[in-house]
Amino acid sequence: MGQALRLVVFNAEEDFGPVLRSELLSFDGVKIVAEVDEPALLAEAVQRFPVDLLVVHLDPLPERIIEAAKDVVAQHHDLPCFAVSASQDSAIILAALRAGFREFLNKPLRREELEAALAKTMAHKPAKRHGRLISIISTVGGAGGTLLAVNVAAELAQQDAGRVVLVDMDFRFGQVAMCLDLQPNFTICDLCDTPEQLDPRMIEKAVVKHSTGVEVLARPHQFAQAEQISAAHAASVVSVLQELYDFVIIDGPMRYDPGGRVVLEMSDLVLLVLQLTVPSARNADRIVQELSRQGFNMERLKLVVNRLGKDGTSLQVEQVETSLNRKMYACISDDWPAASNSINMGEPLCTTAARSKLRQDIEALARRLCAGAESNNGDGEVRKAGSIGILSRLFTASKNE
Repeated sequence: MGQALRLVVFNAEEDFGPVLRSELLSFDGVKIVAEVDEPALLAEAVQRFPVDLLVVHLDPLPERIIEAAKDVVAQHHDLPCFAVSASQDSAIILAALRAGFREFLNKPLRREELEAALAKTMAHKPAKRHGRLISIISTVGGAGGTLLAVNVAAELAQQDAGRVVLVDMDFRFGQVAMCLDLQPNFTICDLCDTPEQLDPRMIEKAVVKHSTGVEVLARPHQFAQAEQISAAHAASVVSVLQELYDFVIIDGPMRYDPGGRVVLEMSDLVLLVLQLTVPSARNADRIVQELSRQGFNMERLKLVVNRLGKDGTSLQVEQVETSLNRKMYACISDDWPAASNSINMGEPLCTTAARSKLRQDIEALARRLCAGAESNNGDGEVRKAGSIGILSRLFTASKNE
């Protein structure tokens, strides 16, 4: 698997945040694990989050921010640090370099300079295994995200894709373990007491293995335990899992809190699951717009339509593609009897309905993920928008709500 570069970013200018985020995330392997906007929070972020590079935006007060960051840089002398500023004052540049910053990048950022600086940092980073992180999130409840996550993970394990772990990130209502009829003694909460000391033995104790070969890290047993899991905990657990597994599949929650956001930004691929209904399509539109506004690398976001062919569907795939300006990455057939039987029996479709069209579609999706076919295939390209009557007006209304 490829290498990753985990970043902690400091930025106090709200308008520059999406720009900086977009520039950094446009490079393969770059993952932002934390963002802070107060200098006093820098030390804590570097201490709590798994980090390979610190990026500090110095504007609008370069001298003050350099002084605030100086102690953090000195205490973590092995951690490479980049300064970003519009200033070309030689005194400021010299002060940043004397404070320990290894690179001083001028705004507007030039891609060639940023790429060279990141490549230099990556070249000096110790080689570690970096499993592929795939997050699966739904637009509405009942869209089928959990069923898809469970069965994609099972199919990858069956296809000899290496070690596969499935993580339930819906800390209160997650049903991953139930869908595989597993009763774990330990959960993700047990890994969050001392995240900086996570090691393979702790992971092996916390996961439970299914007969398909997929290993599961379950949600907490109690609601109260969910409150104890911070964004730093989530980032640390996911980072360690990527060092141990070839594929880390996340069944993501329908929330956009700091923990959910950090996992999305660390993901190599995000599958957004929707159904061909107006509420689901409208939520998909809101999610796409918000991620784009915040500078998320939209090439990592793929649309998956579930329950295709469901009776009573009012929308068509082409309509939704046009409204969202994006093509579908995969279409999963509707087969509620097979799906409900699989859930009730606590077994994946490869066991309960191996010949169903539903299982075949998910198997094909898993093969595509395994082959890495998403790169350079154009499935994330923006389509030309067109008018589709009431659906277009509904989307327009949702943006103005």
